[in-house]
Amino acid sequence: MGLFDKKYCDICGSKIGLLGNRKLEDGNLCKDCAKKLSPWFSERRHSTKASIQEQLNYREANREAVAAFHTTRSLGKNTKLLLDEDNRKFMVTSASNLSEANPDVLDYNQVTGCDLEIDENRSEKKRTDKDGKQVSYVPPRYEYSYNFYVTIQVNHPYFDDMRFQLNGSSVHTGETSMGAASGGWTTNRAAAGIRAGMGVTEYNEYVKMGNEIKRAVDGMRNEIRREVRAQSAPKAAVTCPWCGATTTPDASGCCEYCGGSVNG
Repeated sequence: MGLFDKKYCDICGSKIGLLGNRKLEDGNLCKDCAKKLSPWFSERRHSTKASIQEQLNYREANREAVAAFHTTRSLGKNTKLLLDEDNRKFMVTSASNLSEANPDVLDYNQVTGCDLEIDENRSEKKRTDKDGKQVSYVPPRYEYSYNFYVTIQVNHPYFDDMRFQLNGSSVHTGETSMGAASGGWTTNRAAAGIRAGMGVTEYNEYVKMGNEIKRAVDGMRNEIRREVRAQSAPKAAVTCPWCGATTTPDASGCCEYCGGSVNG
């Protein structure tokens, strides 16, 4: 087939415009079908028609999970971590209309880790000398800006992590000099703004926000781990307060003979 031959979507069958093709390993995908894929999915070019169709089936079924999702806790400002603590489910989204956005709903037991990353950018500030040239200050002066990212690692068939930015625009912490007396810079947490007293509030706000999200995600993992340990722990025989039998309580904590609650 020639470069400009008409192409058709191998999923929905519609004709694909000149700039609308999304290549698959063994076919073509229109932009409308591509929009229905998970926003965390990044392996489209290495995916087959069959695997894309499977994901679209999953995404359609995910709408029911979104409809049943009851937010009990929300963390974040622009992109948010939403928790349904009663059903032990979560989603990450910046959408206000959840039914339209159809964000992926995951179970607590799919979480494998969480990291907070602070990306520091430094630019040197220069002055114009008498000849009109840009030259460095002595000692050099720098301006710092920061972006804050959270990455949630997950066990999911279509993506391995959910990385999102906490701040909508870079946090600028002002200007500072780097001289011998300053001792230099060691980590991005030794920010110019922290030392110079500029941008401290906003910087600290996003650090706090990121740590809150990380604690919440770590809490999901710990909750599942505690449950797994409890289920695998050897069950001790007790005396049933209802029928007096020596019994090993079942998973619900009930007597294996009379069904009464052993733990009250």
